[in-house]
Amino acid sequence: MSPGKHLLDRHPSLDYLAGADADRAADLQAAWCDPTVAAVFCARGGYGSLRTMEHLDWTAMAAAPPKILVGSSDTTVLHTMLGARCDVVTMFAPMPATEAFAGGRVDQPTSAAERLRRVLFAPEGELVLRGPAAETLTGGRCAGVTVGGNLSLLVSQLGVPGLPPPPPAAIALIEDVGEAPYRIDRLVTHLLHAGWFDRASGIALGSWDQCGGDPAGVRRVLTDRLGGLGVPMIWEHGFGHGHDQLTVPLGVAAELDADAATLTLLAPALT
Repeated sequence: MSPGKHLLDRHPSLDYLAGADADRAADLQAAWCDPTVAAVFCARGGYGSLRTMEHLDWTAMAAAPPKILVGSSDTTVLHTMLGARCDVVTMFAPMPATEAFAGGRVDQPTSAAERLRRVLFAPEGELVLRGPAAETLTGGRCAGVTVGGNLSLLVSQLGVPGLPPPPPAAIALIEDVGEAPYRIDRLVTHLLHAGWFDRASGIALGSWDQCGGDPAGVRRVLTDRLGGLGVPMIWEHGFGHGHDQLTVPLGVAAELDADAATLTLLAPALT
């Protein structure tokens, strides 16, 4: 698979963007509509995925052969939009230009890269997902379709045309990086007021890297904000930012067992 034409571009005036919005959208659309391309890998999360939405021809992309999207962080909006508009399963996963993926050697890949490889090439063996630090926050079991991604991006895409709410009995997955506990409180409260959790049957909380000096502070915030929903909930499930991050398919049927701190796919994510 070839890299995007504008992969190494830089925005002429905004140094936090990798190229112009229309150019980045053109790379994505060209790859998505190319019948010889089986998967689209986002090199890194970066910023500005939301800025590309109005430059994409969603009718053409929905008519293209199904693809696999691999990425996480700021690409959350691509997961939500492609899942809704193109009816595909996407992979919330480590990205090739990040330390979590590229930190190992060729003969000794990072655990994050190896997990992604197994999900893509041996998905029948990657049905039970659980990170090493996962634990119960609210006990119980539930089943539903996986949705979610990066918390701040989920909030920023509220109200964007064409994005439906989570489906009934959704298993909500959220994580973030570099957000202080008081900001996480604000973001989660916004999702609550917007009704994003109204149909959630369970919640898996991912990593909260660099979110204040004490992880217990984030845990207290999320317990306070989400504990009242009364649904099964896992703490530090293992997806998100970090060296050992899991690859979690979005848009698939799964069972969340908060007592065992596992998320089990009811069928392989890919066939």
